[in-house]
Amino acid sequence: MIVTTMNDIPGYEVDEVFGEVMGLTVRSRNIGSQIGAGLKSIVGGELKGMTKALSDSRQQVMERMSEEAEVKGANAIIAMRFDTSELGTGWTEICAYGTAVSVHKV
Repeated sequence: MIVTTMNDIPGYEVDEVFGEVMGLTVRSRNIGSQIGAGLKSIVGGELKGMTKALSDSRQQVMERMSEEAEVKGANAIIAMRFDTSELGTGWTEICAYGTAVSVHKV
């Protein structure tokens, strides 16, 4: 599966557009990470546990988006984007979305 943030893929031609695909997850922070993040925010520095959780979540939503595109018959996703938002206190939604297409090399 080719995934790009570009609106086209150099060297490829789009044969068919299958429409929007997305992968979604909602994560909550555990009490330990919230306390650690609170302490870290006082002294400064990277929140490594939170960074890893966000990185893992992005990987998961990319996989879910790619699976949805494959089911539709696509072999590429163009115009891919990430979106995150807070849902309540301590819940984060992470979404990857793009346009599923069929492409061939020219």
